[in-house]
Amino acid sequence: MTAVSLQTKKLSNFINGEWVEVNDSTAVINPATGEEVVQVPLSKAKNVEEAVEAAKKAQKEWALVPAPQRAEVLYRVGYLMKERKERLSQLLTMENGKVIEEARGEVQEGIDMAFYMAGEGRRLFGQTTPAELKDKFAMSQRTPVGVVGIITPWNFPIAIATWKSFPAIVAGNAVIWKPATETPIMAYELAKIFEEAGLPKGVINVVFGAGSEVGDAMVHHDDIRVISFTGSNDTGRNIAGECGKQLKKVSLEMGGKNAVIVMDDADVDLAVEGILWSAFGTSGQRCTACSRVIVHEAVKETLEERLLAAMEKLTIGNGLDESIKVGPIINKAGMDKIKSYIEIGKNEGAKLLAGGYELADDAYGNGNYFAPTLFTDATADMRIAQEEIFGPVVSLIPVKSFEEAIEVNNGVTYGLSSSIFTNDVNRVFKAQRDLDTGIVYVNAGTTGAEIHLPFGGTKGTGNGHRDSGVQALDVFTEWRAIYVDYSGKLQRAQIDVE
Repeated sequence: MTAVSLQTKKLSNFINGEWVEVNDSTAVINPATGEEVVQVPLSKAKNVEEAVEAAKKAQKEWALVPAPQRAEVLYRVGYLMKERKERLSQLLTMENGKVIEEARGEVQEGIDMAFYMAGEGRRLFGQTTPAELKDKFAMSQRTPVGVVGIITPWNFPIAIATWKSFPAIVAGNAVIWKPATETPIMAYELAKIFEEAGLPKGVINVVFGAGSEVGDAMVHHDDIRVISFTGSNDTGRNIAGECGKQLKKVSLEMGGKNAVIVMDDADVDLAVEGILWSAFGTSGQRCTACSRVIVHEAVKETLEERLLAAMEKLTIGNGLDESIKVGPIINKAGMDKIKSYIEIGKNEGAKLLAGGYELADDAYGNGNYFAPTLFTDATADMRIAQEEIFGPVVSLIPVKSFEEAIEVNNGVTYGLSSSIFTNDVNRVFKAQRDLDTGIVYVNAGTTGAEIHLPFGGTKGTGNGHRDSGVQALDVFTEWRAIYVDYSGKLQRAQIDVE
């Protein structure tokens, strides 16, 4: 495949509809090759201030545009993304490393989100209700919050951005967006698409830079009334604490320690397919990645044998090669974390069946590659079964019953996604009732969410809000109750009721 190229060697911020250069910058590295792709700005707090001032002015006018007309911009964005799908996908693979098939799927998710949220421009449903007094009308409606801040991660640099920015925009807000420094190209390309689609100046502003500088300035800015964040638990907790001091709305989507349950009546071959896709897709660098397999002891050996055989067939390398199934790790820090958990797992007594090492021979050049890894005979309390590794590492945990499987699944601090493979309809309904995650799959892996349903989790995964689906509008809107009394006299609720 001949890779596409960028039109610039250094990105610029997008503020008030203008491309604004920043002096300081750092290199964006292709994790598959170790080569520089582009320079990304390292903005300062003053750049955030410039973006907020532009957003405040633009939002007042944007909120007065009828929602169906706001939606027309998102429709145009969706069509432009569709036209440029292959370009966007290849650029995504270059900056992030995920294989091209997955990159195309991620871009498609953004396209889907554009059309879905554009449809909300003709809904944004409120409620009308009977009033308890005569000649009185009662209703509620969604209203925009104002200026909102979104902070997005490197592992899904365009999909998650669309989950957040599209509902915010159609609801009448203006957006300040800080993308991950590792993967800024999708933000640059999407800003150009917004510009071409006719979004008024200042409605979306992209400020590149480090979280410690740009993210911190956004969190502490009085005029940014919402922070929507996807990333690590430590950072998310800090953001929540700071936003709490300001009574600022905050939406958090953080980590996961997701499990596939394989029962004794499961289709084992299907389970193997689901585990491979969930555990090793995106090289395990997904918040919904399967890092635990809770397997009934009756099928444990069979599952191990078939899973090992399937893992041996996985092709590893540069994701721009159509034959590759597993790409690189995002950076050296990610590699070091994975290596540390391999040692932790071995020291805890788990049995290493496959992988567990960096792929560093000439075939992989200067890329960050790690062999797909399988531990077995892990116990539910081991750190490799409790903590998020964010790499191609999965641990098999044997159990004796369905009830024990549910207990092990729920015995972690996270609550994002879970999966069960079984042909017993009674177990299916009990599982979807008793599994304590925000997403449950039956006879499928732990990843594969669709944009028209809410995405998010329970417990340590988040703080109760959801990305995507109509529920995403709750983050970026306030509810306003409206009473219209046309009786011509004072009527007191609860008092003047006959």
